[in-house]
Amino acid sequence: MGGRERPVHRRDALGAGAVLLASALAAGCARGGGEEGVRGGAVREGAVREGDGAGGGAPASSLSSPAPSPYGAAAGPAGPRRFPGWPGVITHGPRDRPRIALTFEGRGDPGLARAALARIERAGARVTVLAVGSWLEAHPELARRILDGGHEIGNHTAHHRDLAALAERDEHSAYEEIAACARRLRRLTGSIGTWFRPSPGPGATAPVRRLALRAGYPHVLGYDVESRDHAATGVPAVLRKVTGELRHGSVVGLSLTRPVTVAALPLLLTEIDRRGLRAVTATELLS
Repeated sequence: MGGRERPVHRRDALGAGAVLLASALAAGCARGGGEEGVRGGAVREGAVREGDGAGGGAPASSLSSPAPSPYGAAAGPAGPRRFPGWPGVITHGPRDRPRIALTFEGRGDPGLARAALARIERAGARVTVLAVGSWLEAHPELARRILDGGHEIGNHTAHHRDLAALAERDEHSAYEEIAACARRLRRLTGSIGTWFRPSPGPGATAPVRRLALRAGYPHVLGYDVESRDHAATGVPAVLRKVTGELRHGSVVGLSLTRPVTVAALPLLLTEIDRRGLRAVTATELLS
């Protein structure tokens, strides 16, 4: 799965992908698909392989020039939109269309993020990354990398603090967690991002919703399918959790911090395609 391989056509992957998924679930990905496939940055065959962008395996040119998405390139950095008729906290999109949104917490090892984006783009999918401001401060190039892949980027607070607890005792500091990340996004992309998601989880108390609105975000982006990849012991656990709950309009919560998540992506994306679903950004899901 090197960065220069031709993308696998969607229809050609269905039969093989279904077999791979069943095999992974039944056999526990015995060929190294989970965290056990990653040891100190070295990656085995089921996990993040050379050329996916982790560990310096792929040339810089392949990382800065991802494969084009079939949905077309992003027109430019977008800002938050108000979706009339939708609540302040959005957890899913329309249930009558075969679309889903994969959303990722953006923090941690930048190599894992690049590997995840490379795998997502080879499958022709587009995703939403909710980035932590301190992560973008340390790795500012990732903001443009996300947008250049046809994805969208949003706000996941400045330091990934417990925002609801912080808002109860210090509303000003809680607001600054949102506003500081928004300012960083604007400096890097020209926009405060498309969505806001509080940390550590998707729920938002009334004070947090009020602060998000004040910072310029009409909606908080939650999710109805939680991958629980932060606690997963291997690829099969992630696949079972997500595919067992996935339905039309679902918003899936994932993370870029976990090797198991990156390892699960090829099988997960194949299963999404097998079900006739399309992985789009959260904005596209609601549009």
